Amino acid sequence: MNALKRNTYRNVAALLAGVIFTSFVVLQVNSPKIENPPVTSEFHGPEEVTRILKRSCYDCHSNETNLRWYDKVAPFSYKVAADVEEARKRFNFSEWDSIPKAEQEGKLWYIVNMIDAGKMPLPEYAATHPSAKVTPAELTILKNYVTNISRKHYAAGDTAAIIEKTKVSHVPTSINGIRYFDDYKNWKVISSTGRPDNGTSRIIYGNDIAVKALEENKILPWPDGAVIVKVVWNSQAPDADGNVKPGNFNNIQIMVRDTKKFADTEGWGFARFSGLDLKPYGKTASFATSCINCHQLAKGTGFVFDIPTQAK
Repeated sequence: MNALKRNTYRNVAALLAGVIFTSFVVLQVNSPKIENPPVTSEFHGPEEVTRILKRSCYDCHSNETNLRWYDKVAPFSYKVAADVEEARKRFNFSEWDSIPKAEQEGKLWYIVNMIDAGKMPLPEYAATHPSAKVTPAELTILKNYVTNISRKHYAAGDTAAIIEKTKVSHVPTSINGIRYFDDYKNWKVISSTGRPDNGTSRIIYGNDIAVKALEENKILPWPDGAVIVKVVWNSQAPDADGNVKPGNFNNIQIMVRDTKKFADTEGWGFARFSGLDLKPYGKTASFATSCINCHQLAKGTGFVFDIPTQAK
């Protein structure tokens, strides 16, 4: 009887081992492969800055991903591939010049602040790639570099350039049909905010429908016809008194409430126009999916960030 039990245990163990081995082999065979597309427009900066970024950021945020052997072993390879895909969407040093100039500096501030907060490189990545860690001295180099860019380019900002700029002959239009318009400048300001994580300051406007919804606290859901406009400026470096003033214009973001037209994105249409030429963001209409994915964090306020605090 004991011999029968031992044989049974051996058979079960062998079967489990076979299943595990087969699963492992299948995972390896189907392991995602990370392709490195051509480098179309490299980041150009001081040698010491570029060296830090290449060592600490390029494996995820460029088309020059250098995989170690253990990065290719499943199931870890699936996580690596997903991280690289997401990182390249956020910003890609191999396509740097495709980003409007105003956004480049905002992204550099984002990088510096994420490193300073210990969130970049990703802790799990740094644990297996210790050479990617940024030292305090290197972080200072990056901070000085970005701060000097701000001081150089944003001494007075480009407000005058916007005021004096000749109106474009055509109205910039997002791929989903949302058109840029100037009339928001006559709307009420409903909020303002700053984002030290990416070095920007924002002013948020609302049309009459949006303002009324806020005043009556009827934002769950927001009424159709509500429009919210967020104007984003790159922040200057703090002055001697710690005041942070807006520098160059970055972009304008528009949210349009139309539950039928934008049913796939919780009833909100999204558009972004970058730089002084108001270049529409997004090559395909699917860009709005990434917008609403982010705005899911604000589900409790109808998927809208930065609304004014309600009086109790």
